[in-house]
This record gives sequence, C-alpha cells and structure tokens, in this order.
Amino acid sequence: MDVSDSCTSSSEASTSATDVFPRKLLCVLATPDAVVSRPVAQLSIPINGKFELVRVESKLTRPKAMEPLAPVAPRGPVPIPPQRGNKTTNSVGSEVNPSKSTSALPPSFNNSTSTNRTNADPAQSLASDFGFEDNFNHALKVEEKKNHQNRIVASREPPPVPPLPPRKASYTPSNPLPPPPVPKDRAVSSQAKDNSFISSTKPDSFRSGYDRVDRPPSWCDSPTTNSMRQAMFSSQAGQREYLIKHRLGKKENEYVDIQTFRFFTGTWNVNGQSPDSTLEPWLCCDTEPPDLYALGFQELDLSTEAFFYMDSSKEQLWVEAMERSLHPKAKYKRVRIIRLVGMMLVVFVKKIHKNHIKEVAAEHVGTGIMGKMGNKGGVAVRFVFHNTSFCIVNSHLAAHVEDFERRNQDYKDICARMTFHLLEHPPLSIVKHDVVIWLGDLNYRLFMYDAAEVKQLISQNELKKLQEVDQLNIQRQTKRAFTDFMEGEINFIPTYKYDPKTDRWDSSGKCRVPAWCDRILWRGNNVKQLKYRSHMELQTSDHKPVSSLFSIGVKVVNEQRHKKVFEEIVRAMDRMENDFLPSVSLSRREFTFENVKFRQLQKERFQITNDGQVPCHFAFIPKLNDSQYCKPWLRAEPSDGFLEPNETLEIYLEVYVSKDSVTLLNSGEDSIEDILVLHLDRGKDYFITISGKYLPSCFGTSLETLCRMKKPIREIPITKLIDLEKSKVNFLMVDGAGTEDKPLKIPKEVWVLVNHLFTKSCDQEDLFQTPGLQEELQNIIDCLDTSIPDSIPGCNHSVAEALLIFLEALPEPVVCYELYQRCLDCAHDSRLCKQLISQLPRAHRNVFRYLMAFLKELLKHSHNNNLTASLIASLFASLLIRPPPNLVGRQTSHERQKAIDFVLGFLMAGDED
Repeated sequence: MDVSDSCTSSSEASTSATDVFPRKLLCVLATPDAVVSRPVAQLSIPINGKFELVRVESKLTRPKAMEPLAPVAPRGPVPIPPQRGNKTTNSVGSEVNPSKSTSALPPSFNNSTSTNRTNADPAQSLASDFGFEDNFNHALKVEEKKNHQNRIVASREPPPVPPLPPRKASYTPSNPLPPPPVPKDRAVSSQAKDNSFISSTKPDSFRSGYDRVDRPPSWCDSPTTNSMRQAMFSSQAGQREYLIKHRLGKKENEYVDIQTFRFFTGTWNVNGQSPDSTLEPWLCCDTEPPDLYALGFQELDLSTEAFFYMDSSKEQLWVEAMERSLHPKAKYKRVRIIRLVGMMLVVFVKKIHKNHIKEVAAEHVGTGIMGKMGNKGGVAVRFVFHNTSFCIVNSHLAAHVEDFERRNQDYKDICARMTFHLLEHPPLSIVKHDVVIWLGDLNYRLFMYDAAEVKQLISQNELKKLQEVDQLNIQRQTKRAFTDFMEGEINFIPTYKYDPKTDRWDSSGKCRVPAWCDRILWRGNNVKQLKYRSHMELQTSDHKPVSSLFSIGVKVVNEQRHKKVFEEIVRAMDRMENDFLPSVSLSRREFTFENVKFRQLQKERFQITNDGQVPCHFAFIPKLNDSQYCKPWLRAEPSDGFLEPNETLEIYLEVYVSKDSVTLLNSGEDSIEDILVLHLDRGKDYFITISGKYLPSCFGTSLETLCRMKKPIREIPITKLIDLEKSKVNFLMVDGAGTEDKPLKIPKEVWVLVNHLFTKSCDQEDLFQTPGLQEELQNIIDCLDTSIPDSIPGCNHSVAEALLIFLEALPEPVVCYELYQRCLDCAHDSRLCKQLISQLPRAHRNVFRYLMAFLKELLKHSHNNNLTASLIASLFASLLIRPPPNLVGRQTSHERQKAIDFVLGFLMAGDED
C-alpha cells in the first residue's frame, strides 16, 4: 500500500465526509509522491477536528531531513519593521498551543513517509518532511510570541515624499515642446505589456497594468527617445523649429494676458447607486454658469465585473444625469471622459470655448493589489486652455481609519506613475502643469475614534476642533502627502457617513465616525477659490457631494505681440547660428551602483551646464544597433531638454530592476553595465559609464531552478547559480547521495509565503484586495533571498502581495507557455483541464495543485475575508496562465475569460474532485 492508500483507509475510519477537502489538501502537500503519481481526486490524509494531521504507520522508512553540505555561518536576523494591525482576530493555527498546531499546508519536498511517528508532533513531522526540521524547532518556540504579529498597531516611518516642485532649470512651458510625432503602433506599445486585468471598450480607460513600483512604459520607451526623434533632428529645419518653440515658451510673459474663467469642480462617492433624482442642486447651485465643469465620481459600480475593468452600465446613466443637470444658461460640450472601475472623471466646457481647448489626454493608475486592481487609484484628464495647462485628478484612496499611511502611499504612487503620452510632447507628469486640481474620496478620517463625541462637536459647530485631528490636514502639515497643494477653509459638516437616502449619520452596526472624506485641493498660480461646500439635498449615497468654484487666471495669447516676439527670436537665432556652436560640461561621467536588488530603486545624479554662447538641445540617444538609449533597468530623467547659456540642470540616473529585467540579471545573461550617449544637437556626443553589482533574487528565478536550491539564493555562489540556471543540474547533489538530496517538490519560497497566509490570514478582511506596504514588501523579498525564515516580516496584505509578485515575476508561468493555447481550448471541460495539469513539469504541476488547494481553503472563510471564487480566479488566472510574450498584445477579453474559467473550474470543483 502506498502513502495515498494508507491515508485513504485511515481517513475513512477516523474522519467524516466534511473533512475530505482538508485531508486532500494536506495530502497533496505532505505526500508529494502521490501528487506526481496519482490524480488529485485520489489523495487524502487523515485530519482531526482541529485540522491536525493524524500520522499513520507505514513500512516505508522516511529519509533524513535534508542538511546543507557544509555548515553555514549564522546570519544576522532580517530586520522586521513594526507591524500594522490587521482586522482579523482569529486565524487557523494562530491561537492554539504550538505543540498542537500544524505548520499549515506544508508540502513535503522529498519522498517521505512516516515510521513509528504516531505519537510524534504532526507539524514537526511535516517540517522535517520539508527538510526544515532545524528551523522548525526554533519556530515552535517563537510561534506563540509571533502569533499576534499581524494585529499589532505600531508607528512606522513613512516612505520619503517625492519632490513635487520641478527641479531647478527644468521649467516646462505651458505649451510643452513637441518632439517629433510618434508612430501609432509605438504609441500603444506600452499597452501590450500586461493587459490581463483590463477589458474596456473606451480607449481612455485602457492602459496596461504593472507593478505599483515597476517602471512605467516611459522608462526607455517614451515618445521622446524613439527613432522619430532622430528623424526630426536629422534636418536643420527640424532642429530650428524645435528650438524656436522652446524660446517662445521662455518668453511667454511677453505675449500673453491673464483672463479669469470660472471652473466648477465636484466630487461624489455614489456608493454603487444609480441616479434617482436630478443633480441640479449640485451642478446648478450658482447664479452664473461656469466656463468649465470637472466632475469626479467614486464607487460608480461595485459589481465584480466592474472590478476587473469591464464596462459598467451605470456609466451612461450618470453621464446622462450630468448632462441633463448642467447649468441651463449655457451650452456645454464634453471634452473627455475616463473611467477606471468605479472612478470616473468627466470634463465639460462651454461651447464658445471649445476651440481653445487643445492637447487633451486622459490616463489612469490603479493602486489596488500589485498596482493593477482599479478599485483604488486615480483617473486624470489634462488639457491646455488657451495657453495654460491643466491637470484634473480624481482619486479614490485606501479605506479604513488606521490606514492613513496607505493613503499617503496611494497618493505618491499616482504622482509617480500618472504620465501623459501625447504624440507631440515628451511624457508629462501631474506636476508638470500650470494648474492641478485634485479631487475625490481621499478617505482621510479623524484621529478621534468616538463617534458620539464627534457628533456632539458637530452639533455644537465645533468644526475647527475636529479639523485639528483631520488626517489629511496632519499629513499635509507634516509633509507626508499633498505637500504643495492648497485647500480652502471647510465650513460644512463631514460628508461621510450617512444612512443612504437620509441625512442621518450611519446607524449600522459599524457606526462609522463622521469624517471629511471628500475633498478638493489645488496647486498653481492665479487660482482663487470662490466657494467650497457640500450639498446635503442629495441623499442617494452614504456620502454627500462636494463642490468648489474657482476663479482661475488663464494665459491668453495676444497675437500681435506673439508675432513680434517670434520674429525677434528668429533674427537672434540667425545671428548666433552662424557664429557659435553649442557646448556643455558634465559634473560626472562615471557612476557605480552597489548592491542592486529586485524592486529597490537607486538614484545618482549629475549636473549638465550650458557653457557655450547659444541655447542648446541635448538628448540621450541609442547606441548603434540599439532601439533604446539604455537597458531596461536604467532610466535618465529628464532624458532630453533645452538649456540657455549658463543654465544648469540636474539629471537623475535611476536603476530599478523590475519583473521584466530580473530574470536576465539572475541568470547572468545581463549585468549592471551600460554606456549612455548624451548627444548635443549641432555639437558632440558625451559618454556616461554605468556599472554596479547585482544581488540575485528568488523572484524572477524559474521554478525548476528554485527546486534545486535548498539554500537561500544569496548563499549560492554566483558562478554556480549561473550554471544551475543554464543547465538545470543540481550542483548540490554528491556521489552516493540519498533521497534527501533530490530536488524539492515545490520551491521553499512558495511554501514559506503560503504557509504564512494559511496560518495567519484566512480570515483577513479584504485579503488579496488590499495592497501591501512598499517597505514591508522590500523586507519580505530580502528575507526570502537571504534566509529560510521562521516567520515573515510584514502584515498579511504585504505577504499576500509578495506571493502575487513572485508568481508574476516567474520567467515561465506556472502553466507553461507551450500549453497556453491548449489551456484555453479545454477550459470548458474539467476532465481535460485536469489532464493538462498532469502534463505540466513536476515543479509546475505541484505548485499549481498546491495553490488551488490553498485558495479553495481561503474560500471557506469568505464570510470574513470577503473573497469570491470569481475574484480569486480573475486575479490568479492572469498570473498562472500568461500568454507567450509574442501573444501578449493580441490577447482578447474572450481569451482572458477562458483563462479565468480554467482556474474557476478548479476552485469550484467539489471536494471529491
């Protein structure tokens, strides 16, 4: 009788039918030979009512736990940051005595069964099956100490605030200078990077998702650095036109006048409701019609379909309601609409002004899990009105009272990743606009947690006292978020939370503390706020809408003065071009980046000074036979620009290893070495040398290679690591080695992450829906790269996101590329799906079954963690079943749905399957 048979017979005698799935789950993990030799449906192992393994006798002998070949010097502990408090108070295995708890879901890496282990501790037995016996003994001692790890609320140092004001000498004119036009196929190339989460019929709603801190498409792939730029500057006429526009921008004050226009901005979280009344009390509350409307909505649609970027039927309902309620004294034209899941932004302008609106663009950034999910994030529309550039941002930031740091992080992510790509301009960030208006459900609450006390202060009109504990005000004062933004005085009561359809404060069991979640801020010159108010008349939602009326000074071109300045510039250029050539000096030309790690940004900088007599244009250009000016892990910011005589500009060199570049660096096929060519129009080229040391990571390493690594990846010599990746030979095996030296059944890193989630996170609210904290994610990656940890630093959400990042970074997905099409073809037939999984390479097959077993167990706790099978399938399908690189850009929404159905079939299969 093999292990599976022994398990089956014993389970029939000791457990009930309701225990079938947990038995099967742990059998898949604890008896890996059975995984390889038998279908999942035939695997089981006895489990008692406390979800503990019941060991059975076997005549087979269990191999010794794996031991390293040579003693490893003790390493210092991985730094563990203060932990964030989690919602859950009960996790399986977290509140029982360690000696009786199971190291949940531990797969056995080696062929191992039990002999005379009936009285042995089941968790320890499984740990030794893994080959983690030494580590596990210590883990038992610290388990009780650690079991509150995810419930501790502690202060954390926030990540540094990105500098919002433009750097010295990096002035961007209102009319940004056009580089050469970009071919349409190039303009959309960034969308092909990873669209697995996205399906939208609106061009403005479509943009590829990527890791929150992964490099956006503008790195080495922006319209400013392609071959069209060289084509433009190949002619003297092109260079001249470009320089003239630059100098016109510098002299803008000589030919523009300031005229004021009225901008109405509004925000409303509609809580997934449809419009049930006119919006005129909100949109027509002023006597005179505004020149422009910018209206932002949040939670437009709370359905699962909308959550994954599908179209929402409610979008059109709200657009029509808006158009019916615009001010009757003027006629308006819609400028642009953009939606990301429940966030929508619509801009209208008076028809008499429509010809003065130009260079319109819209973008979105999701800040949900892995920076892809669009349940939180921001949408934005930018445009130029006359000669003033505007950017309107509508955002919905992280929820929950205690998560103000997460809201700060969302804000910084949106600032860093929101980039507008226009065919005639270099990439533009939010802050590179004359006026920025930021509105939305920013979700900042009060540092006052007694709802009754807050309501009493409101009734006494003590609003200023409440604003002293307002989280947004405090974050701005301490320069942690919205540092350069202004906000008007708040004279209205909090806009959250009400019983829907009423003006009564929340009376639900949660009894939310009232707060000013809905805000409107701005930055820029010539902006005056006329009114800032809420609109209590509208009772559709649990939020009240907010509006702000601005009077904004707009730069309007005086055509006669513009012509005069233009002619003066042309004459001056004619004189200088005949007498002088451009020249610059660089403060540094060699840069070394030490200890480069996966997903950890490093920066260096140098200064470029125009020491010549004429204005000059510089740009980093590709080397011979290269399509980009640098390798994918490198970026120069800015990558091109203009300098007046004696002007100095700082250029930042940024090294960041993302999932797209980590695999080649891990395998030694790439290294931190590059040479940048800084080209001066009508001048010479300057060469900048980049070098550095890369530290390998288990992230971005293949499953097969990781299964052959029984030590942390940083403890393996780089030469052997390269050989292992290339040849897939287990260099740790020695002559006469026993079965304990066979490859692991699944990577230890996968087990460590899933084991943590299973033991501590099954009941975690919004698991796999709330993003982790960046500092914690970096600590987790370091921990897995340098040790086999007893526990993982970080909150449950950070560990969950680390697992997703690990799966996304795999060079070959769990369902191999070669089986991708067959996977889609058989998604309708569960029998064919199981056959396909059985044909995967062993490491891939084991990881897939392991993850499915874990996810099915999570669904049993859906009443606490708010997970659904559809949500999990949509999230994991994009990671486990990825199209081959040559098909990524052509993947259709129908194909994505097939991949989701494939995973959904395993999640919904009965326990007997």
